[in-house]
Amino acid sequence: MKKIFLLLFLFSISSNIGAQKLGKNKQVVIASVEKHKENLIKISDSIWALAETAFNESKSSKVLADYAEENGLAVTRGVADMPTAFTATYGSGKPVISILGEFDALPGISQKAQPAKEPLKAGAAGHGCGHNLFGAASLGAAIAIKELIAEGKIKGTVKFLGTPAEEKYFAKVWMVEAGLWNDVDVNISWHPGAEIEADVQSSLSLIDFIVEFYGQAAHASSDPWNGRSASDALELYTTGINYYREHIKPTSRLHYHIQDGGQVVNVVPDYAKIWVRVRDPKRKVMLPTYEHVKKMAEGAAIMANVDYKISLVSGIYETLVNRTGGEIMQKNLELLGPITYTEEETTFGKAIQKATGKPEIGMDSKIHQLKETEENPGGGSTDVGDVSWNVPNINLRVTVAPKGTPWHSWAVVACGGMSIGHKGMVHAAKAMAMTMVDLFENPKLIEKVKEEFKVRKGDEKYEPMIDGPPPIGNN
Repeated sequence: MKKIFLLLFLFSISSNIGAQKLGKNKQVVIASVEKHKENLIKISDSIWALAETAFNESKSSKVLADYAEENGLAVTRGVADMPTAFTATYGSGKPVISILGEFDALPGISQKAQPAKEPLKAGAAGHGCGHNLFGAASLGAAIAIKELIAEGKIKGTVKFLGTPAEEKYFAKVWMVEAGLWNDVDVNISWHPGAEIEADVQSSLSLIDFIVEFYGQAAHASSDPWNGRSASDALELYTTGINYYREHIKPTSRLHYHIQDGGQVVNVVPDYAKIWVRVRDPKRKVMLPTYEHVKKMAEGAAIMANVDYKISLVSGIYETLVNRTGGEIMQKNLELLGPITYTEEETTFGKAIQKATGKPEIGMDSKIHQLKETEENPGGGSTDVGDVSWNVPNINLRVTVAPKGTPWHSWAVVACGGMSIGHKGMVHAAKAMAMTMVDLFENPKLIEKVKEEFKVRKGDEKYEPMIDGPPPIGNN
């Protein structure tokens, strides 16, 4: 009955969002993004070159916060007990529309802005998820709205949130706990991708935890019987995980990363450490799997006759979709139209595809239609999910790399440091600013977005999956 009601509700709201035209305020925010474009590209390129990882993004965060401050937004740094997290706000009263900006990089995938694999700095990090573009585009949209408020053309508050450590640790969970979205009516977000669409798909819920095994060291040859091997426990544990994979839901995922399996071959290791991750499109499915995998650690410790300790890192919810917001975003994408690429950019894109073994079809620049929301989507996870369970979230995906490009790879880093990435960033900034204009101008749209949020959330009580302060010093 609940599903029938939801379908009827979604049909009614979708038919009520009328055709839009490129009104004056939308023309103004587009012009604002164009005005700031060169500076936004410089910011993005600076963050791209810095390539700072989770909770180390001191310079990247400063670049964004400084530019927000220069443009009249009130900046508060170090929010939620995280030195690289910040807010930048302008205006007063309702509505309050927030927008997310990420800026952390991924370890070990440094790359020059070229279509052949070659690190910018050997062993360094790189922006293989386009977060250098993410933060800059969102700030550009926030500044465009700030200028409209300052000119008295709209009323309310715009709130940019600089959110660190999305690739590891998921800082937004602590930011939610700190109440940074308590006054927000609607949140806007985007993510770099390989096509342009209003994103109405969920993500995978996830939980991260560390298992440590403690044994007794001994000489591996002269008296191994005096040793109790922590690495034996670790190997037994990973064997159990690998056998268990056959018996979990097809939608679920289990990953692990061995962080310490012993230091030398001639010592029975007395310490071992493994990072484990469990995922599923539904948190209620993921949690029982998590509990069972924890029990398996105890079993491994018993078999190896060692002690063990489990520490929660953090966990995140799946994204709560909002199709009403998606339709608003979709109409603005259609107003903007596709991205146009030069011959050189198309050649660059095809070279990336060739280098990564993909069909050489170039860039996908068209505006994709709004898709049906899948019950169990594949893909990755994001701490935007936790935001979306606390405030309605409207999400966007924009092309910054050629079709089929492996994500979290050198190929995305290459595109994010040149004009293909820049064009996607500017396009995203315009689309998000235009969508915020709709929300500021039409309070009824906000109410419709909120109504869907309430229906989809139902009686689910949000419970953050963290235990203690942000793990700032764990890098």
